Amino acid sequence: MHRVTTIATMCLLITGCGSETQEPAPAAAVAPGTVAFTGATIWDGSGSAAQPGATMLVRDGRIVGIVDSRAALPSGTEIVDLAGAWVVPGFINAHGHASGRWADEGVEDIAARVEGDLALYAHYGVTTVLSLGGAPTESFAIRGDQDSASLDRARLLLAGEVVFSQDPAEAAAMTKANIDAGVDWIKLRVDDNLGSIEKMSRDALAAAVNAAEAADIPVATHIFYMDDAAMMLELGTNLIAHSVRDRQVTDDFIQTLLDSGVCYVPTLVREVSTFVYGERPAFFDDPLFLEAAKQSEIDRLSDPEFMQRMAESPTAPVYRQALKQAQENLRILVEAGVPIAFGTDSGPPGRFPGFFEHMEFDLMSESGLTPEQILFSATSVAAQCLELDDVGTLQPGNWADFVVLSDNPLASVDALHAVRDVYVAGNSLRK
Repeated sequence: MHRVTTIATMCLLITGCGSETQEPAPAAAVAPGTVAFTGATIWDGSGSAAQPGATMLVRDGRIVGIVDSRAALPSGTEIVDLAGAWVVPGFINAHGHASGRWADEGVEDIAARVEGDLALYAHYGVTTVLSLGGAPTESFAIRGDQDSASLDRARLLLAGEVVFSQDPAEAAAMTKANIDAGVDWIKLRVDDNLGSIEKMSRDALAAAVNAAEAADIPVATHIFYMDDAAMMLELGTNLIAHSVRDRQVTDDFIQTLLDSGVCYVPTLVREVSTFVYGERPAFFDDPLFLEAAKQSEIDRLSDPEFMQRMAESPTAPVYRQALKQAQENLRILVEAGVPIAFGTDSGPPGRFPGFFEHMEFDLMSESGLTPEQILFSATSVAAQCLELDDVGTLQPGNWADFVVLSDNPLASVDALHAVRDVYVAGNSLRK
């Protein structure tokens, strides 16, 4: 089982880690075909201080280096002026869903619809998504086509069908079928939907985990209760894919998380989606939301009958309280040093891809995380938790996936919403 123990993880615990600025490196040799992004302050996600007045050199979709903006560049170098902006790594969603439901209404091809979802994520700065269930089989070809310098949407990781069965043999078979299809992760579900269904049996869960381990495929687990999360840590899960929401986490549970090195994905905004539509939410008027929000989904959620059903739902107050518990547990876990991977569970009905990630930033801030801790969670820590080695930081050799912000994201979480442009493999997605 992997551990996440890098400088970036430690910075989740320390207010201001890397917040001082440093001078960029001197100029390096620049080969033909290089694009120079100049004049920005670059926060690279590695734990190093932000670099003001920097130039990021990109060639064939990957970062060549970061140098001082005063450095001379060869004639013919393409210059992209980012003067006054901040540049941070693209955001990584360790728990999302790409099913195609968010594409434009007129798009009929299934693969094109999934790509539409990924373009929507990327519009808001989310440049990598682990889709934990619900992605159609056409998604595998999309994932296989993303190692490209011409990529113009979010990168995709896949978990295949969610494994949920009481029978050990069937659970193992479902896991193996996903593995044979070529998944990056296995998704298990351990939840009773507030007592409305029966959970997977321990034997079935163990059979699925064992099948995944035999193929060296990591396991992400949907949980609600702390005891279930503890059980899955014992069985060998690699990712806790939701917050513990039934009670305050105990010292023993925290120590088990620390000993295992397993990452924890809060998905706070998931709880919001269960009660917020009891009335017309304020974010329906947010200019950032309206940039790319799907109007037909807004209309569906704004229907008076739907809002009444949501307002009268017996589960809404339960999940409202669950959100409070999740935020308190997040604060405790961050203070204890547990690696927190950014994730939202966006993509199902009512959970707007891309914008819900920005709502998650605000909820993490309300939980007590600093802007820099949130940034680490959404970039380098998420990358390490997903075992990705060429995204998450702006370092030589990595893909040039980054977000251009108008304001200083280390000063206020509000700056994360001031998205000026988004680049994937060095390609602008907002121009």
